[in-house]
Amino acid sequence: MSHYSRHIFFCLNQRDDASRPCCASHDAERLQGYAKQRIKQLGLAGPGQIRVNKAGCLDRCELGPVAVVYPEGVWYTFVDEQDIDEIVDSHLVNGKPVERLRLE
Repeated sequence: MSHYSRHIFFCLNQRDDASRPCCASHDAERLQGYAKQRIKQLGLAGPGQIRVNKAGCLDRCELGPVAVVYPEGVWYTFVDEQDIDEIVDSHLVNGKPVERLRLE
């Protein structure tokens, strides 16, 4: 069994080369913080539960901002707190991926 039931990684990559997109320029850090706070408020943070992490480049920044949930390996894009709430409530808490935000 994994140390966490689910683990979500948010790409917070900031590129020096402005000609290529990066997740950091799409408010990814603030929304990662929002997700982390939301999981804590729900009492779901910690071993055996859910972990919200920052990540370096996940190499999908052109679709960004992006996050990936493990163990399922489901990739998401998002734009605001409502998207994060939906990912948290549907996938992280209830195990049902959010198809409208899913990346293939």
